[in-house]
Amino acid sequence: MAGRIRQADVEEVKARTDIADIIGERVALRPAGVGSMKGLCPFHDERSPSFNVRPQAGFYHCFGCGESGDVYSFLRRMDHLSFSEAVEKLAGRIGYALHYEDGGAAPDTTGRTRLYAANAAAAEYFRGQLSSGEAEIARRFLGERGFDAGAAAHFGVGYAPRGWSGVLTALREKGFRDDELSAAGLVSQGQRGVYDRFRGRVVWPIRDVTGQVIGFGARRLHEDDNGPKYLNTPETAVYRKANVLYGLDLAKRDISREHRVVVVEGYTDVMACHLAGITTAIATCGTAFGADHISVLRRVMGDDSAAGEVIFTFDPDAAGQKAALRAFADAKRFNAQTYVATGPEGLDPCDLRLQRGDGAVRAMVTTKAPMVEFVIGQRIAGFDLASVEGRVGALRVAAPVVAELRDPLLQPEYVRVLARRLGMDTEDVRREVTRAGRSSGESPRTDAAPSGVPEGTADSLRPTLATLPRTRDVAMERDALMGVLQFGHRMDGDIVARAIGLPFRHPGLDAVRQAVAGVDDLSRPGWAADAIGNVREPYRGLGAELLAANFPAQNDDEAVASATDLSRRLVMRALEAEKHELLGAIQRVAPDSDGGRSIRIRLREIDAERERMLAEE
Repeated sequence: MAGRIRQADVEEVKARTDIADIIGERVALRPAGVGSMKGLCPFHDERSPSFNVRPQAGFYHCFGCGESGDVYSFLRRMDHLSFSEAVEKLAGRIGYALHYEDGGAAPDTTGRTRLYAANAAAAEYFRGQLSSGEAEIARRFLGERGFDAGAAAHFGVGYAPRGWSGVLTALREKGFRDDELSAAGLVSQGQRGVYDRFRGRVVWPIRDVTGQVIGFGARRLHEDDNGPKYLNTPETAVYRKANVLYGLDLAKRDISREHRVVVVEGYTDVMACHLAGITTAIATCGTAFGADHISVLRRVMGDDSAAGEVIFTFDPDAAGQKAALRAFADAKRFNAQTYVATGPEGLDPCDLRLQRGDGAVRAMVTTKAPMVEFVIGQRIAGFDLASVEGRVGALRVAAPVVAELRDPLLQPEYVRVLARRLGMDTEDVRREVTRAGRSSGESPRTDAAPSGVPEGTADSLRPTLATLPRTRDVAMERDALMGVLQFGHRMDGDIVARAIGLPFRHPGLDAVRQAVAGVDDLSRPGWAADAIGNVREPYRGLGAELLAANFPAQNDDEAVASATDLSRRLVMRALEAEKHELLGAIQRVAPDSDGGRSIRIRLREIDAERERMLAEE
């Protein structure tokens, strides 16, 4: 039986993995100083980015919530993996063969890793079945909607045969147990045992943001199928419909680059948009668009400014109008501007592409309207604006919509827009909007923290960079330690060893220094992250901030030079302090005594050492 993964393999896999690539699949990262990247934290909601990634150190830290760690801790937290599963996942990604020690704990082969493997095997099976004779009905369904074999292959579309045990038998032959298939949502339990959940349907694989298959969506094809029109994977350990977005794996790169996302209503709409050139289209999976979806999208978009766009497409029927109003209620969670795009004659993107071509789909998105205008139109549509009573009634239902606009620049503009649409005096509309705002408790939006200040409150028992004393000595210790943690692998080993071997005056910084001093090899990949893990509490968070913070420099070479100079200044400080003590001590001993002679010798050594260090600058 395989045992614990060999530690050398654990280190090698981590060294070969770029943490920015792994985190970048979930979070839009942007350069944020020398050797640092920044994005919205995936572990808590925030409006301005405070999540820093330092690829060279293989480390991340959030200045808002305090989460930090290496690539393994990131995967374990995000994907709820065991340590062994995280290592195995990364090893599989880079094609590295792991070795296991005998007598250790066996790796987990029954948890989430097996669910991913089962879903991947099922997706392969369904894709293969699409070319079978029985799947003619599925191919015809796709063809009638404008999707050829190439489109089906691009999105991984497949077919589930009508029998009761197609995927069950296929995956049993691959070594999967019935309980694993049930846990993955691929089979259901009946009185006579387990049977295929998806039967006689066209099937879309649903992938997470990293591209792993986590579930399926399937559409009914046969008239004698009494099941729902659309059937999705049930909730599993890897499939949570509240935060799953179909097509995000394909769209994430363009969403991050363009800061735009198009939210459509179904799998075929996503396919139509992508094939028409709208490669930022995604859709929810069997549930309404909600707060968890927004959190996922904001991280992928890098939604930290109002420059982005979120475009919703809704059917013009009552259900579509209801969905629009629900989306508007959540849209305030975006920093980006929100819009609504509707197709001519109420056509959804799939039908629009089929009837009028790719250009019509692109035009639909281009001619979007601000969501607030769409919602105002929905609210006042049932009122007779030719009558006084109708205008007053429309104002009363539309005013809360404008009052909910927390941007102090947008709200007065929409007061005027509403006044024009109703044909009413602007001051009357403004008063009603103000009254509606007081009733709902809304107020103009303000940021939770000033620009550049991390969100969250400081814990006085856990010092942070922001709470360090503003003294010259503390600033020098802070910056020197930051420089060594981030660039120690390129600095002169002797000067680093001397500086880090000296006690620091601030207790928190000294605790971090002691952990760094315990590292034997600063050239080893990941040494800094390991050192932070060895900092004693309550100072570990301060160490994480020092490793993740932006070192004040223009480039790597300048940073190395600056960090080296700071280390020299620490050594010089120690020499000057020792000299000051010796000058006081020599006044208390006889000049010709052994003690006096020793002090004079040491004073000459200190002066010579100081001159040598000054010459090296």
